[in-house]
Amino acid sequence: MSAVETSSRLSSAASRRARLTWPAWTWSALGVIVVWASILVLNPGPLFDPLSQALTLAPFLALVSVGQMLVITLGPGNIDVSVGAIISMAAYVSVAIGSESGIVLGLVAAVASGLAAALISVVAILVLRVPPIIATLATSLIIASVVLVLADANRGGSIAGLREFINVRVLGVPTIALVVLGATLIVAFLLRRTMFGRSVIAIGQSDKAASKAGIRVKLVSGSVYLLSGAVAGLTGGILAALIAPSTVLGTSYMLDSIAVVVIGGTLIAGGRPVVTGVWTGALFFVMLSGLLNLAGWSLGQQNVLKGLLVVLVVIVSSGVTGTGATTLRRLTRMFTRHTSQKAGTVHG
Repeated sequence: MSAVETSSRLSSAASRRARLTWPAWTWSALGVIVVWASILVLNPGPLFDPLSQALTLAPFLALVSVGQMLVITLGPGNIDVSVGAIISMAAYVSVAIGSESGIVLGLVAAVASGLAAALISVVAILVLRVPPIIATLATSLIIASVVLVLADANRGGSIAGLREFINVRVLGVPTIALVVLGATLIVAFLLRRTMFGRSVIAIGQSDKAASKAGIRVKLVSGSVYLLSGAVAGLTGGILAALIAPSTVLGTSYMLDSIAVVVIGGTLIAGGRPVVTGVWTGALFFVMLSGLLNLAGWSLGQQNVLKGLLVVLVVIVSSGVTGTGATTLRRLTRMFTRHTSQKAGTVHG
């Protein structure tokens, strides 16, 4: 066989592999379809009912997950565990301000409260050099105390007009879903077409290389955490129109936002955001909760399943991308060494 024929065959094989490559969000999309079908089996009804119901809550989870996705894209160790507390706080703030001053000022106050909370994390991470997960955890504890104070002082009702806006449907799709979809499209544009987005991805791939390339790593990283706080604040402000503010309103959103990002295909090691996966992941988790409720699962059992799913996805993605190769080699080496020592002891 000539070198030209060999090269041609290799090129054809490579091209077939390229065509068979699936988008990172494919698995979560398949999960949506499977759960959708399962719901219809357990609770027969109109075909699009499960999706329509999921679109009532999924936009809130997708919105906060967009900010979480940007943080995780910064690289290993970057996770914002303060978003749940920020959502709870922003809900009280938006109701307190919005019930007196209207929708716009209420939502602006919610975003501002999220920014103020995120600023605490930014100072701890960039100035005090505290690891991000510890810094955001500390922020969460501080905000939790603020939430208790706000809960005691809460005298406002829901923001007039905001609930009606959220419940309006266009061709069966809630208005809030269209708004959040627009927001995610803007984020996708920022990541692909702007220097800021490319800088976030570059930092996630290698912060040292990004710094050598002239990217202001601290400024970009701080901006991402501020953006995550602002988005969480906005989520809390809007959510307060649908669900009455409470001290635990945002609790589930912290873990669920991380799970959505991972399930949606964003690389936990950083450097590869998947915006589409935020939506497929959010729909999957909301519909999965509906399915498990139909099946009679408790909240604790649901959380265990979600945790196992996230671990499974991380393991699979690590194997596919090679990011977990070192860990897998270590585990294999430990197992082999242990087996050899045990065999030696038996023979001895």
